[in-house]
Amino acid sequence: MCGIVGMIANENVCEVLLKGLERLEYRGYDSAGIYLANQEKGGSLVKAQGPIKALAHKITPAMHGTVGIGHTRWATHGVPSEANAHPHRSEHGKVVLVHNGVIENYKELKEMYLKDTTLTGETDTEIVVNVIEQLMANEGLDAKSAFKKALTQIQGSYAFALIDPTQPDRFYAAKNKSPLLIGCGPDFHLVGSDALAMIHQTNQLIELQDGEIVTLTTDSVIIETLDGQKIQRTPYEAQVDNDSIDKGTYPFYMLKEIEEQPLVIRRLQQKYFDQTGNVQIDSDLIQKIAASDRLYIVACGTSYHAGLAAKATLEAWIKTPVEVHVASEFGYHMPLLTPKAFFIFLSQSGETADSRQVLVKTNQLHLPSLTITNVPGSTLAREADAALFLEAGPEIAVASTKAYTAQISLLTILAYAVAQQRGGNYGQPSDLSHEFSLVEEKMTQMIEDKSAIHQAVKHYLPTTRNAFFIGRGVDYAVALEAALKLKEISYIQAEGFAAGELKHGTIALIETGTPVIGLITDEATHTHTRGNLEEVKSRGAETMIFAKASLAQTDDLFILPDVPDYLASLVTIIPLQLLAYYASDERGYDVDKPRNLAKSVTVE
Repeated sequence: MCGIVGMIANENVCEVLLKGLERLEYRGYDSAGIYLANQEKGGSLVKAQGPIKALAHKITPAMHGTVGIGHTRWATHGVPSEANAHPHRSEHGKVVLVHNGVIENYKELKEMYLKDTTLTGETDTEIVVNVIEQLMANEGLDAKSAFKKALTQIQGSYAFALIDPTQPDRFYAAKNKSPLLIGCGPDFHLVGSDALAMIHQTNQLIELQDGEIVTLTTDSVIIETLDGQKIQRTPYEAQVDNDSIDKGTYPFYMLKEIEEQPLVIRRLQQKYFDQTGNVQIDSDLIQKIAASDRLYIVACGTSYHAGLAAKATLEAWIKTPVEVHVASEFGYHMPLLTPKAFFIFLSQSGETADSRQVLVKTNQLHLPSLTITNVPGSTLAREADAALFLEAGPEIAVASTKAYTAQISLLTILAYAVAQQRGGNYGQPSDLSHEFSLVEEKMTQMIEDKSAIHQAVKHYLPTTRNAFFIGRGVDYAVALEAALKLKEISYIQAEGFAAGELKHGTIALIETGTPVIGLITDEATHTHTRGNLEEVKSRGAETMIFAKASLAQTDDLFILPDVPDYLASLVTIIPLQLLAYYASDERGYDVDKPRNLAKSVTVE
């Protein structure tokens, strides 16, 4: 969602802040701003609606600051506008604030403190910055003390960075539920909501925890709890390759990340298998999963679809029922849990707020949990009992691709490890690592055939406003993800359905020329799915069939390689991701930054 970057140094920090904001563009945003302060020239605030380049055009050479904060905003309270963009300066200019998250009691704070304050925007953040100013004025507090007092009264999620223009030798930051990191250098310090915002300056990072406030100067980091207890925390080295977040010659990150998926499979092999093909995952974790009577996979969006795609393999190999739940529903409408429930949280970012609120509740119930994420050190990774990492490298495009296939792969490896531990033969292969090597080759072959997908898009999807994806079994799970990819970046109204369900109502939407994409990899139901495709074809639909080689017919659009059923989703999704990519690109959209969306969803 929103992004924060702040810095204090002995030289102008403006360019570093701009670079950091550019690195945060992938998160999704509608406006941006920077505030700069220094001892000689006071402070400068500049904001712009739209892309970072619009903000950069408004910055003049005269704007200079040795301390500064920047922000990319994704609208929650108030429409996208310059007035609602961050940073927010208090009414009389005593403090300047940026904020990620949602303040739940902003109306109560406004009523308590700001009856006589003139507000220029509609955000909860503007209320907070003015509350801090009121505490300074009414109670004679300095900026830090007022900030700390305000934090004790705020309810909700936040990552804050605050500057007092009269003290340009320091700035402050605090967090609760929203991520915030400290970057350490020899004569500078930074804060950022993401390591990517700072990695071009330093890879030495400190995690800020909920309920902590930090004071940053050029040569010191002072972390405290809100009651004043000092915290000592050693920096860790961020394992982010600065070159890996470069697009290189690719027109969009999404295409680069689609083509990186075979490499991700190889990394997972190297991480989780030894030379003899045995899985290298902590034995205590495997035993806890084996001892459970039900697995609950909790996730959102693409991660939810990955859980659905892996469910059948988990159940077949672990011989334990698996439920896959939408996090935003599960947290507030929790079903009856079994006595030995085990929770698996799937999240690319590890910061998904909907999933975290479920984890908080399962921790209160003392239920064992595992997070599978792409980001070591993320909130979900820290707060679960165990964490496994996707090894996918930074995923910049908003539409997730390589994290999806990595999640399915890692869940499959996990199922294999539990089956190995139990010592039974439940249909799993003798050498899963070798099977992954074969899949890696098949994925590479399909990527090399991407021109065929491009041509299909030009023929079938040039102007359509809607499309349907249908399949059975795991193909249905993949259909849901394929539809999400198409709708989120091309804005085509796309829906995924169990093929047999289309005729139970939704077939009423079929008109002449309606694209219906059929997925066929399941031996048991392929004839039924073809029957469903004939039903829509007879009503004028344009059918596009993706079938694996052993089930293919001569007029199928795209032939998928034959792979074992438990790996079918990994190859089926590749051409469908490319389908979405080319549909968006052909319409002239920004593939990496679809409207209204954010990469890391840190509000519920």
